[in-house]
Amino acid sequence: MVKSMIAALVAVFAVASVAEAREIRVVGSSTVYPFTTIVAETFAAEGNTAPVIESTGTGGGMKLFCAGTGVDHPDFTNASRAIKSSEKETCAANGVTPLEMKVGYDGIVFAVSNEGEALEVTPRELFQALAKDVPQENGNVVPNPFTTWNQINPKFPAIKIEVLGPPPSSGTRDAWVELVMEAGCKSYKWVKAIEKTEKDKFKGICHGIREDGAYVEAGENDNLIIQKLANNPNAYGIFGYSFLDQNRDVLQGSSINGVAPTFESIADGSYPASRALYVYAKKEHMGVIAGMSDFMELYLSDDVAGQDGSLGDAGLIPLPQNELDAVRANVLQ
Repeated sequence: MVKSMIAALVAVFAVASVAEAREIRVVGSSTVYPFTTIVAETFAAEGNTAPVIESTGTGGGMKLFCAGTGVDHPDFTNASRAIKSSEKETCAANGVTPLEMKVGYDGIVFAVSNEGEALEVTPRELFQALAKDVPQENGNVVPNPFTTWNQINPKFPAIKIEVLGPPPSSGTRDAWVELVMEAGCKSYKWVKAIEKTEKDKFKGICHGIREDGAYVEAGENDNLIIQKLANNPNAYGIFGYSFLDQNRDVLQGSSINGVAPTFESIADGSYPASRALYVYAKKEHMGVIAGMSDFMELYLSDDVAGQDGSLGDAGLIPLPQNELDAVRANVLQ
């Protein structure tokens, strides 16, 4: 046992000279990608080697991040949700210790072209539009019968349901299911009643996204969704608030439960689809990959992540000062 541990350490430090010359590598969430890119650009402008940032989706990033240590594995992963227990187990099995940095807050928006009609929707209506199967009041479920928006609510336009959104590997998809789909699903009393007693059945009903063409998986590139919405005023899209904030010349957000997606409503938690964003550092690479600690310190600095920082200008909702201080104290040791 001791010999194997020593051998592993020798293997890590044998590549130290190579590692010190290698640039920082980051994978993960497409939502967090633009924020980490801003930090990387600032880092490079200060005379450091520019980090390489890849947008692989939260799930894909976690898979790469947790696969192992050494120069062939990434140093950080962006995440638009917290790491799952199953991912922690994979990391541990491969000798990876994730160090969590909460970097801010974001909202998930349901947006449409400025030429289209922004809806005032409830989680129940969004669930009815997007669910694979829809519960009935008699305790049964049926394949989603809704094909047009006005079938869900006569106040909605009489156009076919077409929603562009993230794939299963996306943290935005995970958060949307948890924050919106589950809330809408639990508006059916009998479904809410089985949440704790029949967990698998509950997830089967509430987490399923329709596969009949009404929901279109648009990949991990949120900019692609925005381009498609701009060209199709009858389609709606699901993505992070920062992309709406940066594209208000072509897009508008829909209200959920009467609350519009704004900087203020996400910051105070009143917007129903608000969530935290994270960056995870690989503890085993710190001190081996040059610049990791400096990169983390820059990311959490007042000039970048603070109330008047550059990430706020790019659409990230900053952490409250006491929360940011707590994150710094935890990771910048």
